[in-house]
Amino acid sequence: MDRTELTATLLEAKHKKGCTWAELSQQTGMGEIWLAALFYGEASATPEIAAKLVDALDLPEWTERALVVFPLKGNSIEGRSIPTDPLLYRLYEILAVYGLPLKDVMQEKFGDGIMSAVDFTLDIDKQVDPKGDRVVLTMSGKFLPYKRW
Repeated sequence: MDRTELTATLLEAKHKKGCTWAELSQQTGMGEIWLAALFYGEASATPEIAAKLVDALDLPEWTERALVVFPLKGNSIEGRSIPTDPLLYRLYEILAVYGLPLKDVMQEKFGDGIMSAVDFTLDIDKQVDPKGDRVVLTMSGKFLPYKRW
């Protein structure tokens, strides 16, 4: 069984149940973005979380075992260096335009280091605006200073 088959099975079950990421988040106690990352093969579940998902989505037994396998991360956009999906491309564009400014400001505030993507959360909220609704992305990662030796 490969990750593509697992992803297709998970997304189809979510679609058949008609549930949202928010509803799955409530049922599992896990964040919406993290759950979506799990579905797309970018994370692995604990046995407890896998069991909750199997129960919530009436998934086949094999998916419970597959959900706990450690993934090879970074493959959900099929190895493309520049995404072709317009929404993903715009996020890529944000990094292309604002990546170095973000790095400069972050390191000015914290020093020489990086923001962890391991000890990390990401939330998406909707901000209603009469000129057009706004997407609010909130990233929170632990700062890891570079070690000098």
